[in-house]
Amino acid sequence: MARGWPVTLTDGRVRLRPLRRREAAAWSALRKRNAEWLVPWEATPPGGPPTFRADLATYLVMVRSLGREARAGRALPFAIHYDGVLVGQLTVSSVIRGSLESASVGYWVDQRIAGRGVMPSALALSVDHCLGPVGLHRIEANVRPENTASRRVVEKLGFREEGLRRRLLHIDGDWRDHLCYAVTTDDVPEGVLARWRAVRHQDP
Repeated sequence: MARGWPVTLTDGRVRLRPLRRREAAAWSALRKRNAEWLVPWEATPPGGPPTFRADLATYLVMVRSLGREARAGRALPFAIHYDGVLVGQLTVSSVIRGSLESASVGYWVDQRIAGRGVMPSALALSVDHCLGPVGLHRIEANVRPENTASRRVVEKLGFREEGLRRRLLHIDGDWRDHLCYAVTTDDVPEGVLARWRAVRHQDP
């Protein structure tokens, strides 16, 4: 089994754990309810019409694919739970070992619970786990400049903005620019979760 996987991570009412096949119906319902909220930020295949996947078959294929990546040590695919209910997804992907020891992270969350600190807690849990037990050195998040909510999440946690990546990813029918944010072990010796708790205490 890959280093640091599988694992369950908890901060108060927020819990991260591996995706499960039996949550297909809950995932599908959650995606369908949040379609309008998510479509502007979802990756799309170039050369074809924009697609938004929320069906059971898509979920099961995704779980199998990400499961293989996780067992190989190339990804950490988490379900986000709040008060025991599935509210989103967070995936650490593109794990590269050797002289880089780096990975990328992407996430989405139910619009109904946005603004309650769920996503910063989930991201902080995952980053601390990756920079700790998993043994990575750097975590990167690429965010569209227009996605102010997602930018606030990484900025609250102390990710530094490293620059603009032109036409990085195909989203909503076109190639979109992204801002690159990153954090390394040297940036957060106390841990990202500890930093988030301090920020949350100062500005609840």
